[in-house]
Amino acid sequence: MEKGKLQEYWKINLSYLVGLLTVWFVVSYGFGILLVDQLNTIHVGGFKLGFWFAQQGSIYTFVVLIFVYVALMNRLDKKFDVRED
Repeated sequence: MEKGKLQEYWKINLSYLVGLLTVWFVVSYGFGILLVDQLNTIHVGGFKLGFWFAQQGSIYTFVVLIFVYVALMNRLDKKFDVRED
């Protein structure tokens, strides 16, 4: 792969990482710590929403983000023709 395409590939890859890590940070730190009192006024399935995010929501979000990252990277690999066979 030529140097210009390689730099573009990594630039896009890093933008994916920054975006996904930002979502994870907001869900885990924002919803689980900073906004927990406001979210605890909402009940889902008998549990306070802030408690749920602090205990399980951020973990579920992280797992979903892993699958999203895999899908994004597979599409990016196809675009730049760097698929693994």
